[in-house]
Amino acid sequence: MADSVLYEVTDGLATITINRPDAMNAMNTEAKAALRDALQTAAAAPEVRAVLLTATGRAFCVGQDLKEHISLLAADREAGTGHTMSTVKEHYNPVVRAITEMPKPVVAGINGVAAGAGLGFALAADYRVVADTAKFTTSFAGVALTADSGVSWTLPRLIGRSRAADLLLFPRSFTAQEAHDLGIANKLVPAAELADEARSVARALAEGPTVAYAAIKESLAYGAEHSLGETLEKEDELQTRAGASEDHLIAVQAFVGKTEPRYLGR
Repeated sequence: MADSVLYEVTDGLATITINRPDAMNAMNTEAKAALRDALQTAAAAPEVRAVLLTATGRAFCVGQDLKEHISLLAADREAGTGHTMSTVKEHYNPVVRAITEMPKPVVAGINGVAAGAGLGFALAADYRVVADTAKFTTSFAGVALTADSGVSWTLPRLIGRSRAADLLLFPRSFTAQEAHDLGIANKLVPAAELADEARSVARALAEGPTVAYAAIKESLAYGAEHSLGETLEKEDELQTRAGASEDHLIAVQAFVGKTEPRYLGR
């Protein structure tokens, strides 16, 4: 992995850290490719049972690196091409799909500003632990762009279409407390405790019933787009899969024996 994104796996937990603190973790081409590759690696790795996505410095991710972006736009204009915006298809879409589709939970530890694509990465996660000093910014229209990185899908599902339209049409920052009130932040913690708390949450998920977690992710995504009848059929399919897992038997035996289950992740 590139230095702009750090990747580490310990006891089933993959920690992916955006590491461009001097640029407030803005995403240049190298960082975008590295983040995409790290997430896809974690998704495919059988030893990984949960992922913690976080960042160094005072920002989580402020989105596109506009300094690089403007130079690429200028090159496009000179050459008469439009390659710059292909980054959505090449980088941002695969990042969000890796987060939302991997069959294991993803925790975002949001240490600071999450703006633009950074907001999209945060919203794509299954659980968000947020420092009380963090801020969120819907900055797309502020640079004459529309939402990307899944924001037009995730944001209205978290806070409703009307509120999402308001935040996207009139781009602005909102506080961690507002994010908690809106339902974006699952857990709000003092900034000094963010790293430990986010890791604790992710560690608990890495030690949990991985097959069941994968089914929960799939059922939530499916239910958002399908009828009750279709969702009931999907639940039957997924419950059959979870019920056949070793972890389900372990959990039932532990419940009957009044002991703590030690899950295997399969």
